Amino acid sequence: MTWCSPAFPCPLSLPRANLSRILPAVTISGAVSRGRLLQVLGIWFGIAAIVGNSIGAGIMRTPSEVARQLPTTTGYVLAWILGGVYAALGVASLAELGVLMPRSGGQYVFAKTVFGPFAGFVVGWSDWVSSCAAAAAVSMVVAEYTGAFVPNGARITPVLALGIVLIFTALLWRGIKSSGLTVQALTLVKVIVLVGLPLVAFAMNVRAQVPDASVEATTVAGALTISGFVLAMQAVIYSYDGWTGVLYFSGEVKDPARDIPRSMFGGVASVFVIYMLIVVCFLYVLGIRGVAADTFPAGQVATAIFGDIGGTVIRLIVILLGLSALPPIIMMASRVPYAMAGDGLFPRRATVVNPGGTPTATLAASSLLAIAFIVTGTFSQVIAIAAFFFVLQYVMSFSALFVLRRREPDRPRPYRAIGYPVTTAISWLGGMAFLIGVVVQDRRNSAIAIAILVACYPVYRLLRLPRDAG
Repeated sequence: MTWCSPAFPCPLSLPRANLSRILPAVTISGAVSRGRLLQVLGIWFGIAAIVGNSIGAGIMRTPSEVARQLPTTTGYVLAWILGGVYAALGVASLAELGVLMPRSGGQYVFAKTVFGPFAGFVVGWSDWVSSCAAAAAVSMVVAEYTGAFVPNGARITPVLALGIVLIFTALLWRGIKSSGLTVQALTLVKVIVLVGLPLVAFAMNVRAQVPDASVEATTVAGALTISGFVLAMQAVIYSYDGWTGVLYFSGEVKDPARDIPRSMFGGVASVFVIYMLIVVCFLYVLGIRGVAADTFPAGQVATAIFGDIGGTVIRLIVILLGLSALPPIIMMASRVPYAMAGDGLFPRRATVVNPGGTPTATLAASSLLAIAFIVTGTFSQVIAIAAFFFVLQYVMSFSALFVLRRREPDRPRPYRAIGYPVTTAISWLGGMAFLIGVVVQDRRNSAIAIAILVACYPVYRLLRLPRDAG
């Protein structure tokens, strides 16, 4: 989920049988929740949610980080190919869980169902908070770049960011159908632009002149190293993050057994093609040393293609990337506490859904939390800390698949993980390696995350007291 920009760097720059058309109401302590999620989403929404959530402004700068760590053309391209392969392996495993548990709420559903309420509590709360922080970061990026076109734009950036969150909240409030169309339309425009930019560069045979002195001063010298490869792969895998997007809406998909796997594989394939076009375009225009020399190579590429207006073009592209990423992030964030409320791990009022199928209470809560992050400016630290929980969620989900295969071997599986158990094991090991890398490279934030994990249990017990007493 690469929402980051030069102003807001990635924290790893060092990252859910046929059902009725309407889901049954969630029962909580004998009471039925108000409203129902509508089972109306199809494959194209799933693909759009993944593409919209995965591709953000970060892809405009991540190629530079990878080139610095892998300063050879072969190593640079191979890293991006391996990142796409790893994402596809993850999809092959988690799509099975999404089909087995077609309930909106993301990986919280897997953790709670397989490992119990406390595991679900940790995954759910960390996912919700970090998603809201990501929404705040995206809106700030969009506001910052939009401010360049507005007098005194820098001074009103927070106000612009607040306005962006409120506008999208109002659009998403109307219902799941209009929300889905919004996500699909913005994602389509994003795809056209991101595919069109490299194609124009290739057609025009554009080459940029990069000063040798600048390159020598900034490019990592020497041969490929293991540490460099690890650092590069962390940045690449984080860039591909977002391929679980459709799992947050599993309970709203028309035909989970068919649409979830196809959406996930289609989404990852789309992201892979777009990323390869972009990274190869940067390499084609700037060369490997030129990509490594500039922390924001997209600006150099845009200038090489469009001349003096290149800066304006790249600002507009970054704004588009942010605007198309924000709706799916906000929608995903709202589904997590909705699912938690159905299990008594979030206030019961969070189960309110309007006639259009929008969980309005959790949509409002998610937007308010994002606004709080904007006002206080604390979203960057929250996301850096959340990197630990992001990886933990993946490891738990892969573990859940192993557990379910042993616990319920005869359970009907309309979709079975391709290559299981080898592919799942590779994904699990990759997640563990990634987690270790996060702990080693960002010890301060990782220590805070572990402390939060320990502190979660007494908070969980306090929240469970009324339910246990009943």
